[in-house]
Amino acid sequence: MRIKASFLSLSIVVAGLVPAIAVAQQDDDVRGAFMTTRPKATSKSSGNKSTPTAKPSRRRPKTTAGDPSGTTSAGANGSTGSTTTAPAKINVERLGLGLTLFMRDSNGLAIRTDPAHEFRKGDHVRFLVETNSDGYLYLFNTTDNGTPVMLYPDPELDEAGNYFQAHVPFEIPSGLAAEERLRWLTFDEHAGVERIYFVFTREPLTAVPIEDDLISFCRESSNKCPWNPEADVWAQIQKELSEPAKTAKVAGVGSAQTSAERHAATRGIGLNRDDPEPSLIMLSASTSKSMLVVAVDLIHNSAGTMSDTDELGGTEKE
Repeated sequence: MRIKASFLSLSIVVAGLVPAIAVAQQDDDVRGAFMTTRPKATSKSSGNKSTPTAKPSRRRPKTTAGDPSGTTSAGANGSTGSTTTAPAKINVERLGLGLTLFMRDSNGLAIRTDPAHEFRKGDHVRFLVETNSDGYLYLFNTTDNGTPVMLYPDPELDEAGNYFQAHVPFEIPSGLAAEERLRWLTFDEHAGVERIYFVFTREPLTAVPIEDDLISFCRESSNKCPWNPEADVWAQIQKELSEPAKTAKVAGVGSAQTSAERHAATRGIGLNRDDPEPSLIMLSASTSKSMLVVAVDLIHNSAGTMSDTDELGGTEKE
């Protein structure tokens, strides 16, 4: 009986290890697929990080006259936006998204934090977002599964553009915003679950206004902004969300944003493999996917009093 009991115990331990090993293997696979598309560090690229550059544009790249690769996309109001360059790629990557959540501490520093942290009124947060390929990023927010609103693109930020280049990180909201209220997402006094949807696409969503379309829409209909997606658009996003992406979580909670990350995000410089990894990395299941949707829940708890150590970071614009 003792031998049988020992064998049973060993079987339980081994069975418990199998899922853990599988999760660790998936984490390594996801991290590897995402990080290997970053360029290797070189002395030249390191030098570029100390060289100021113009603020990167988030508008679609324009094509030259007669360029057959250029395509146009219609905004929500039916108008045609800028033409885009869409060169064909031989090796298409699975869509990947890297996210790091930063909270503002009492000294104004951006500190890495776990999205599972319970936030309180007045907490400030922002995301550092990195993609593994060129594409378009949209952020939507629901409170307690309520009506979705579009947080990004924003008519007050980046000329309402949302075009991302591979491995060139960007802060949302941007620390370079002209007004302090636009630099962080801030929790108000209402408790609840703030769900942030990150929608990364290879091409612009035709039913969602961006750039001049969004600016015009909000200028002419100020009481209708932030913009709310139509039912069919939201159904498409929910459908993609129901097909879970492969996810990897990287340690590092509690550390401050590095100068390399800060310079890259504010100067439009690409990160290399020696730079810190995103806290969360999500990868689509196949290369055939043209949209990657992931959701991050931020728990807003209005109860309690913040201590000095709690006074970090939150989700309405301040």
